[in-house]
Amino acid sequence: MIDSHCHIAGQEFAGDLDAVIARARAAGLEGALTILAADDDAELDRARDVQRLWPEVRFSIGVHPHAAGKFAEEPSAAAAAVDAAIDAQPAARAVGEIGLDYHYDFAPREAQHAVFGAQIALALRRRLPIVIHTREAEDDTFRILEEQGAGAVPVVFHCFTGTPETARRVLDAGYYLSLAGIVTFPRALELKQVAAFVPLDRLLLETDSPYLAPVPHRGKRNEPAHVAVVADTVAALRGEAPERIRLATTATFRRIFNP
Repeated sequence: MIDSHCHIAGQEFAGDLDAVIARARAAGLEGALTILAADDDAELDRARDVQRLWPEVRFSIGVHPHAAGKFAEEPSAAAAAVDAAIDAQPAARAVGEIGLDYHYDFAPREAQHAVFGAQIALALRRRLPIVIHTREAEDDTFRILEEQGAGAVPVVFHCFTGTPETARRVLDAGYYLSLAGIVTFPRALELKQVAAFVPLDRLLLETDSPYLAPVPHRGKRNEPAHVAVVADTVAALRGEAPERIRLATTATFRRIFNP
């Protein structure tokens, strides 16, 4: 089993990273994809500790849409920062998380579009998968991905929280989607429908640690070990054995990220 999206190089785990990793291994995790912000030097430095303690971990590096405003005058500088960070991190396997976020609008939308497009171009040039963050911006996200020809590499919609119709749009475009702890929330009825029909060869599981802890850990700091709860919930929703879900999503992860 693999946690396909977590932030364990974040400051939230600096005090007990070794224990967090020990619990992940005890829960049966073979590895994880840790997300790094190319504009956060401290996080890039902490990634070395993650790799030392958990050599099987791989990384995805990008400029989040919240930070796009820093690069409003020169969007290509965002891609350059990601490019340099990937060169400095041998375990990097993807570009992301990148995309659009209209819920908070922490960055001007025009800057988000330009920075997103520049990073897609980088991923295509480097032939790396893309990890997508999209919130209340689905139409523009799909449009920019299509305009850039992003389907030439694997595209993963991380922490998918959309409707069944949006899920089908993801699948029809040839992309992948990843489910996080939200699928365990009692009121996430549409997401439970999505979990039931997504083909296993297009499905990933994640925690998005330290965020979105699943039931029964809701309200606490999330961590990679809890991806086992997500797997068990998805298995129940599909009427399948948990081990089948774990094996299938791990195989999908390995096919996408070539760890």
